[in-house]
Amino acid sequence: MADTDAEPAQLSESQQDALATYLSVTNAEPSAAIPLLQRSEWNVQIAIAKFFDGEAPDPLAEARAAQEATPPPRQAGQRGVLLDELHDFSRSSRRSSREPAPRIVPQADNRGIYKPPLILSLIFVPVSLIYKIFSTSVSLFGYLFPFLPRLLASISNRSQSRGMRRNTTGRRPLNPRDTAARFMREFGEEYGDHQLPFYENGYAQAYDTAKKELKYLLVVLLSPEHDDTNTFVREVLFSSQFESLINEPQNNLLLWAGTVQDSEAYQVSIGLNCTKFPFAALIVHTPQDSSTAMSTVARIAGLHPPTTFVSKIRTAISQHETALEGVRASRREQEAARNIRRDQESAYERSLAQDRERTRLRKEAEAARAREEQETKAKADAAEKAARNLEKWKMWKVHQIPAEPGPDVKEATRLSIRMPSGDRIVRRFAPEATMEDLYAFVECYDLLGAGSESEAEQPVGYQHEYKFNLVSPMPRAVYDLGVGGTVAERIGRSGNLIVESIVDEDEEEE
Repeated sequence: MADTDAEPAQLSESQQDALATYLSVTNAEPSAAIPLLQRSEWNVQIAIAKFFDGEAPDPLAEARAAQEATPPPRQAGQRGVLLDELHDFSRSSRRSSREPAPRIVPQADNRGIYKPPLILSLIFVPVSLIYKIFSTSVSLFGYLFPFLPRLLASISNRSQSRGMRRNTTGRRPLNPRDTAARFMREFGEEYGDHQLPFYENGYAQAYDTAKKELKYLLVVLLSPEHDDTNTFVREVLFSSQFESLINEPQNNLLLWAGTVQDSEAYQVSIGLNCTKFPFAALIVHTPQDSSTAMSTVARIAGLHPPTTFVSKIRTAISQHETALEGVRASRREQEAARNIRRDQESAYERSLAQDRERTRLRKEAEAARAREEQETKAKADAAEKAARNLEKWKMWKVHQIPAEPGPDVKEATRLSIRMPSGDRIVRRFAPEATMEDLYAFVECYDLLGAGSESEAEQPVGYQHEYKFNLVSPMPRAVYDLGVGGTVAERIGRSGNLIVESIVDEDEEEE
């Protein structure tokens, strides 16, 4: 067997998982849980079953311990012999005052309707047909002679009463919770109102609750057929001493009671070795025996005065309260340590969540900043490319503008154009000059005086859009380029024009 003093940190990963599962279910101490798991070969289910049902003694381990143990040398003389015998007697008497308390789960009655085998069913088919024919004939005779059905019914009832076993109690078996509710209802109907806090569930559930919460379980078994039952209930259970004992919070008592007419209470009476009614037993966890032991520390059989009855229970409680309080303190420390660890883990999770949120916000801000920089760069590149294309287009378009006609052209159109800079330009346009030529003249006016001799090429894929309109102030008229036509047709022989921008100031700044 592995070392029983192993620490949780020295266990393997699978053993630590088994230990954590066992502690979460049983709420036991790790120092007691590790030896139990080692004795169960680290099987969690077997260890939990041993914790709740009690651990049976291991014959192999006891034999090995007996072989390894060496008896201490007995001192010579009559005094040493007497001291050793006295020590052995006191130790055996303390051990015999406690008996293991079994955890009893009522077994359900699984008896069902008997179904004969198929071969027997086929053999008895003719018999069943004959019986049906006979029953039909009897019913016909019963219709003709009314006294026959009553006679046959009486004969059938007598035969059934002889061949079948009667139910002497007439109590229907129920599940533990319903059985407890039925007992409490019948108890109240029989003895009237009371203040006894009976446990509203089965014996096994009360046993588990007392073991988990480190309380005392007081089991009271009654027999309605016993002569002392009524006296016991009214003089002992309804006494002020017993009610005070049960209702004092510091006693940590659970009261479970039942009548032996029920299957569960009858099985409990057998398990607790009940020989006389009324019967009471006090069951509690005894850590001095083992970490999972539940023992019967007091047994009260028969009718006793209330003072004696309560005194025996209080004596048993006082004898085992010190050891039980030590286990409670250990569990409180474990619970406090678990709460501290849970709070630390919760604080760590909150801090981790905050760090994750800050990281997410920082990444989102960086992504937004990178996206904004990319968009700004794309806009700047687009604007730079548009400016280069505009410059190339103007250098190409300036050579496409018709020259100003000479003074000898009488039908030329004379225009006075006020530019966006405030300068006024006067120029004559030939009669065949189009509105496109007029708009191109205004667009490329800054290059007309440059005198560039080399003709540039038109930029590929560039579609120029004029960002201004030519407007006549009085009367106001907008000469839209999309209408087309020549300058002479649209404006006439002369005119005053103003260049109005159609682009917002914000777009120009961009």
